[in-house]
Amino acid sequence: MTVTFEDVQSQLPALRVSLSRVGVTGVEKVIRIDQGGIEQLFSARLECFVDLGPRQKGAHMSRFEEVVNEAIGEVMLHESGFRAEHLAQHIAERVRDRQGARRAEVTIEARYPLQRPAPVSGIDTQEIYSLFGSAVAGEAGTRRLVGVAAQGMTACPCAQGLVAGRARERLATEHGYGAEEIDRILEAVPVATHNQRGLGTLHVGLPEDSAAATIEAHDLLEIVERSMSSEIYELMKRSDESAVVEKAHRRPRFVEDCVREMIGGVVSRYAASLPGEAFVSARQENLETIHQHNVVAERFGLLGELARETAGLGETVERHVSMRDWLDARG
Repeated sequence: MTVTFEDVQSQLPALRVSLSRVGVTGVEKVIRIDQGGIEQLFSARLECFVDLGPRQKGAHMSRFEEVVNEAIGEVMLHESGFRAEHLAQHIAERVRDRQGARRAEVTIEARYPLQRPAPVSGIDTQEIYSLFGSAVAGEAGTRRLVGVAAQGMTACPCAQGLVAGRARERLATEHGYGAEEIDRILEAVPVATHNQRGLGTLHVGLPEDSAAATIEAHDLLEIVERSMSSEIYELMKRSDESAVVEKAHRRPRFVEDCVREMIGGVVSRYAASLPGEAFVSARQENLETIHQHNVVAERFGLLGELARETAGLGETVERHVSMRDWLDARG
C-alpha cells in the first residue's frame, strides 16, 4: 500500500500576501572555521531565512535543517581554510535553491577562544570572543558580512577633567605649587575617573563582486580593542592590573570616541583594498558604573563615504546606509 502525502506548504494561502522573512532560528551546530591559519571547531548558532511569495502557504522548514547539515558536513569533510562568512554563503545559496526562493539569508554566530599574553607578566590567558558570518543570496549574487565582538575598558574624560580641576585647585591653594609644577605632577600621575566595561562590535560587508576579498577576524578584533581605553584580560598579575588601569586612565574615551576610532581603523586598514560599496557598522555599548543606565553609540554606512568623511573631502552624509538596507541592496 502506497501512502501519498500532500505538499501542504505549496498550497495557496488563504490571504495571498508575501512575507519578508520565514525561517528557523536557534540552530546549534559544531563547525570548523579557519582562524589565522589554524582550523578550530567552534560551537555556533545559526539563523536561516527565505522570502516567501504570495502564492506559497509556507516554507519547507525541514529543508533548512537538511541544507545546514549537508553544507557543514561537506565543508568539514572536503574543504580547508573555510571562514564563517563562506560557510554562511554556502548555506544561503543552497537554501535559496532548495526552497525555490528569490532570496535567502543566513547568519552564524560562533564563540571562540584565543590565547593571549598579559601585558607585563606575559602569563597566558584565554579570552573569549564572538565571530559573526552572514550572507544574503539574491538574484544579483551573494553579499557577505564578517563581524566580531570584543570587550574592553573605557575611562570617562569628563569626570577625569573634573577631578583634575579639583586637584589643581588643592595643589595650588593648599600646597603652594605653581602652575608648571602642577602640570608636571598631573602629567606624571594618572588622574582618577570612573570606568566602564565596553562592548564593541564591528562588521564589514563585501558586495557581490568581491568574491575574492577576505577579511581576517583577528584584524577586526585588533581594531575593536584598540578603539577603547584599554584591553582587558581574564587572568592578570598585579603588574598587569597596574598597567591596564594606568593605560586606560591615560587614554580616556567617550563611547562616541570608541566608535570613531573603529571607523578610523577600518578606513585605514581597508579603504585601499576594498570597494567603496563595502559596508561598515561599528557599535559601542558602555556599561556604566556611576549610573544605572548604559550608553551606546553607532555608525554605519558605505566604506567610500566613510573614507571621504574621515579625510575631510566630502560633506557629512545625511542618511547613513543601514545594515538592513545594504543586505537588501537598497541605498
